[in-house]
Amino acid sequence: MPGPLTGLRVVELGGIGPGPHGAMLLADLGADVVRVERPSGGLKIGPEGSIEWGRRGVRSVAANVKTEDGLALVKALIAKADVVIDGFRPGVTERLGYGPDDFADSNPGLIYARMTGWGQDGPLASSVGHDINYIGLTGALHAMGTPDAPPAPPLNLVGDFGGGSLYLVLGILAALFERQSSGRGQVVDAAIVDGVASLSQPIWSLLANGAWRNRRQDNILDGAAHFYRTYTCSDGKFVAVGAIEPQFYADLVTGLELTGIPPQLDKSTWPEMSEKLAAIFATRTRDDWAAHFAGTDACVTPVLDFDEAAQNEHLRARGSVIELAGTPQAGPAPHFSRSAPGLPSTPGPAGEGNDSVVADWGITL
Repeated sequence: MPGPLTGLRVVELGGIGPGPHGAMLLADLGADVVRVERPSGGLKIGPEGSIEWGRRGVRSVAANVKTEDGLALVKALIAKADVVIDGFRPGVTERLGYGPDDFADSNPGLIYARMTGWGQDGPLASSVGHDINYIGLTGALHAMGTPDAPPAPPLNLVGDFGGGSLYLVLGILAALFERQSSGRGQVVDAAIVDGVASLSQPIWSLLANGAWRNRRQDNILDGAAHFYRTYTCSDGKFVAVGAIEPQFYADLVTGLELTGIPPQLDKSTWPEMSEKLAAIFATRTRDDWAAHFAGTDACVTPVLDFDEAAQNEHLRARGSVIELAGTPQAGPAPHFSRSAPGLPSTPGPAGEGNDSVVADWGITL
């Protein structure tokens, strides 16, 4: 079935990180996404010949913008597009001749979405950086990890993809909605620092109310609370405990056969209670505990690695994990009642879509 974004034309100016991920999300939901990249394909992650699954569902057009023909092709694509995803530093596409102002007349409804770490303006706008730098500036990284070690990077899920590509897509969809009434396009300035700050609003709120302290592992959601953390089991694997609400905590206490315990929110007892729970969980295997708490509201679940997650019954049943060409992949999300998208296509080599895109988009060069 066609997805909810069927008919939307997107040009992604080949980059890395959140730009391609945002393009993939749009393609997953049915958009016709074309990635413009160097004939060589640019930066590749993985061994030679491996499939770059993060670019699934996206057709590749190879163009050397330093040549007259390559530049003409890129301009022709953008003139036909609804959305452009630009992951370059501020001012790069203007210097190349295909910035947003270059299409004010030929494509006035164009949504030009710019994905950067620092944003299009501000003191750091022209600086380089990566996920760890962006989340470090927002306060989020400082809150992660244990108090006796440096802050622990949360992969690049919080910055690149949480604060980056998800807010990029949010901005694109909001601009498309606004275009329905105005008939006009606009520039979307999606900066990872802005997105991570927005993601962190619940913590900012707790700070404002005096319910959060600027110290690692000293708060209810950062591993300090014995009822919201992970524990090591007898087989060296882990369980996740998230029994925040009193009724869920009661189920946890019952399942662990605890008696004579202090009030749940008495913070002074959290270290002692964490030690007590750690000793109990260490007596059985992870899967034993998962089976023990199955069907209860204790919020105790196994911590799976990616290989195990690929085989998880619930994730499989929902299509959260699918298989493409025999390879486990994250399924398109979210789900829709009427316009559920089909399975994404396998990404091809650089330039595989040159002929088909030119024909499908009605481009004359």
